[in-house]
Amino acid sequence: MTTTTYSVTGMTCGHCTSAVTEELTKLDGVTEVKIDLNAGGTSAVHVTSAAALDETAVREAVDEAGYELAPAPGATA
Repeated sequence: MTTTTYSVTGMTCGHCTSAVTEELTKLDGVTEVKIDLNAGGTSAVHVTSAAALDETAVREAVDEAGYELAPAPGATA
């Protein structure tokens, strides 16, 4: 098992976290999603999975829920 923390922007409430959790749990191997909601800011999303996830798949799942995966620290857009 591996747990990876992603930064997601745009979430403001429990409905938001439910939408993101629902989309991420559809990814193969995901066993748990925990979100530290920072309403209106950048929230920490902890994803536990059987193996490392493809970041593109994670980004697409978050996008499908209506939110945005923030760039990793040090990344350039």
